[in-house]
Amino acid sequence: MKITSTSGICPVLVCLCFVQRCYGATHHTSVKVTRNQTKQIEGETEVHHRPKRGWVWNQFFVLEEHIGPDPQYVGKLHSNSDKGDGSVKYILTGEGAGTIFLIDDTTGDIHATKSLDREQKTHYVLHAQAIDRRTNKPLEPESEFIIKVQDINDNAPEFPDGPYIVNVPEMSDIGTSVIQVTATDSDDPTYGNSARVVYSILQGQPYFSVDPKTGVIRTALPNMDREAREHYSVVIQAKDMAGQVGGLSGSTTINVTLTDVNDNPPRFPQKHYQLYVPESAQVGSAVGKIKATDADVGVNAEIRYSIINGDGVFSISTDKDTREGILSLKKPLNYEKKKLYSLNIEGVNTHLDHRFSHLGPFKDTTMLKVIVGDVDEAPVFTMPFYEMEVYENSQVGTVVGMVTARDPDSASSSVKYFIDNNLQEDKVFLIDSDNGAIRTAQPLDREEIPCYNITVTASETDNPTLASYVSVLIKVLDVNDNPPHVVIEDIVVCENSRAGQVIHTISTTDKDDTANGPRFYFSLQEGHAINQNFTLRNNEDNTASIITRRRRFSRTSQDLYYLPVVVADSGIPSLSSTSTLTIRVCACERDGRVRTCHAEAFLSSAGLSTGALIAILLCVVILLAIVVLFITLRRGKKEPLIISEEDIRENVVTYDDEGGGEEDTEAFDISALRNPSAAEDLKYRRDVRPEVMCTPRNLDQAAIDTINVQEFLKQKLTEADHDPSVPPYDSLQTYAYEGQRSEAGSISSLDSIGTHSDQDYNFLDDWGPEFKKLAELYGEKEPQRTT
Repeated sequence: MKITSTSGICPVLVCLCFVQRCYGATHHTSVKVTRNQTKQIEGETEVHHRPKRGWVWNQFFVLEEHIGPDPQYVGKLHSNSDKGDGSVKYILTGEGAGTIFLIDDTTGDIHATKSLDREQKTHYVLHAQAIDRRTNKPLEPESEFIIKVQDINDNAPEFPDGPYIVNVPEMSDIGTSVIQVTATDSDDPTYGNSARVVYSILQGQPYFSVDPKTGVIRTALPNMDREAREHYSVVIQAKDMAGQVGGLSGSTTINVTLTDVNDNPPRFPQKHYQLYVPESAQVGSAVGKIKATDADVGVNAEIRYSIINGDGVFSISTDKDTREGILSLKKPLNYEKKKLYSLNIEGVNTHLDHRFSHLGPFKDTTMLKVIVGDVDEAPVFTMPFYEMEVYENSQVGTVVGMVTARDPDSASSSVKYFIDNNLQEDKVFLIDSDNGAIRTAQPLDREEIPCYNITVTASETDNPTLASYVSVLIKVLDVNDNPPHVVIEDIVVCENSRAGQVIHTISTTDKDDTANGPRFYFSLQEGHAINQNFTLRNNEDNTASIITRRRRFSRTSQDLYYLPVVVADSGIPSLSSTSTLTIRVCACERDGRVRTCHAEAFLSSAGLSTGALIAILLCVVILLAIVVLFITLRRGKKEPLIISEEDIRENVVTYDDEGGGEEDTEAFDISALRNPSAAEDLKYRRDVRPEVMCTPRNLDQAAIDTINVQEFLKQKLTEADHDPSVPPYDSLQTYAYEGQRSEAGSISSLDSIGTHSDQDYNFLDDWGPEFKKLAELYGEKEPQRTT
């Protein structure tokens, strides 16, 4: 116990009185101990002080669950400073002080006023102090001590996880562990035997046993059979005080269920069974059930059934829910052929446990007799399906085929035949009700309906309600009754075609079957003269090519040609037809593409009426008249050769007259027709007004005399390309050369054009707006040479 002090640790004298209880015996002892002690404080050298009286401490013990009229005495506190005159006052603080624990402040006696439970709280920490009653000053430092609650056996063992539900396989060996149970005791396991538990079995013997120390439950008997007893209830007791008399006990229940193992083979309740099946039973239907019993459950009771002997008439399968054998019919029964079947049925477990193979084979067999019952059956056709053939165009009443049915019963009855007319409104076929012969009721055409599917009914004469049905497919065979025809298409021949050129490939259609159709033969119609324009070539693939026999055709002379073509098939007898093909002459490109054909074809295809065509032509005539009038007026008006500066744009000057000779100076530049010497000086263009004057070149006279036309043209072309005075657009200049000049020289008055004039034309500015253009040409300060 630690001694704490707020003023330092000093040697004190403590007197501790405590009560000690052992197994019900109580001893109250007051102990006074006087001692001198010094204590070294950490970090300081040992210093000796004058010894003082101090507390003598120890633990106090109080018995739990105290029952009595008076408070339970715990112990006594006493200080050596107490002279017995009542001057010392004892004070108790801490857990439960003043409520659970009370102290006599004069004598220091401590009592517990309430019954304590160790399982709720095992100890209490309190503080005691002695003070002077007069001055209220502490006589001793405050001391801490513990009151420990002493345990008694007041709690019985408990099973917190009970009751238990466990499974154990049946037929387990002795000592097979079932489960381990554990009991808990709230008493103090460190004090006495209050929490020492032992286990015992109260119920469940002699089948199970329990280990008294560990609580493990095991099987105690061999070959515990689930089929004999499946559930067991085992009661286990746990007792404290090591099982001694006076100890407390608790119990729990363990519900043990034996799980199944495959230790029982299947067994048929009877060795012989009998089953009645009518011969009218449908194939694939279930006709009976059989079941073997098995005492096991779950997968251990699953059984697979099989037929050991048999001719494949019956089959058996297992129903997983009911574990029954379902007998089904695989083949039709016939009472007249076989009236009884004996089947050996075997049932075998599917999940075997080899530990129990010594118990015998896990299978069983039984015999099943199947009795076939006689039933009045409907007639049976000799074939499940009939297929017949008949030629088209056959006479009415032609026999197509015959169907046959018989009564399968032992007392055979006559059969009647009928055709289901609901599927055939016009009654194309009839049937003989006695012998089943099918005949045609009207002519047949393969090209309209190539086949018929009818249903024939057969019923007993004595019992018409017993009827059977069969499908009859009647195919209509082809005869050569349709001639072939040429497919009519648009045929075009180009005006520039060559002789021997293929212009079209014709094809053929034939409604008859392939046996009476191809191969087709083509020819031109006989009885006419040999066609000089076209001929046919058989391509041996049921097509023919039209080939030209001459070169070049003209639309103006003849725009349409008619070619009669005869085509014949390979049927017996052979049929043929004649078709007239129309060949149109068209203008084509060099690669053979059609450019235009006769005007009538295009106009008619455009859908224009006669009135519309007349209106269009009238409009064209009016437009032509306006154009002619405009040209006439244009010729009568003289245009200046040089345009104004306000109208600067590209111009195309057209000269469409032959000129007026040397006197005509407006249409042509006469100087260009002169010798190269004069043309060199006057090289400026007449269609534009030059912005910059170019200095003319003076050619040497010897060079002019020796120049030729080709060099002259090349020189002019180069000068035109590099002339900076012309606009940046292309123009056409014509340079004509008349040859060397005459010896006498030129007598033309045009020489004055190439000379400079000293005359002043500024007076033109005063003549009015009519002479404005002329003033602009000649009235400038620096006269320019014009052409």
